[in-house]
Amino acid sequence: QVQLVESGGGSVQAGDSLRLSCTASGRTSTSVAMGWFRQVPGKEREFVAAILWVGSNTYYADFVKGRFTISKDNAKNTVYLQMNSLQPEDTAVFYCATKTTLNFGSRWFENTYRYDYWGQGTQVTVSS
Repeated sequence: QVQLVESGGGSVQAGDSLRLSCTASGRTSTSVAMGWFRQVPGKEREFVAAILWVGSNTYYADFVKGRFTISKDNAKNTVYLQMNSLQPEDTAVFYCATKTTLNFGSRWFENTYRYDYWGQGTQVTVSS
């Protein structure tokens, strides 16, 4: 199994920035990709960004529009989500997830079922 712990959430004003972190532990050698999702009450979990541990491929949701950047530190088994120009509509619980299988498929990164382990989530609140 892989355990994931997110951190870095908080309450900010519109236009501010936050950096979320997600550290993996356990059988991290089985992890091939990491993703960030977000969820608001009453809505489905929504893809934000993803990254492969090997290489430099990154993937983003259209709504990110260059405001968010996903990055990784392989030595620390940690991925980051740098979020700039935050807006009230970004308010959500942000979750990180890891994919441990090689069955990618078309636009695999967008689908929650492609990920095998999830963190507990970190709240991001943006006020206007």
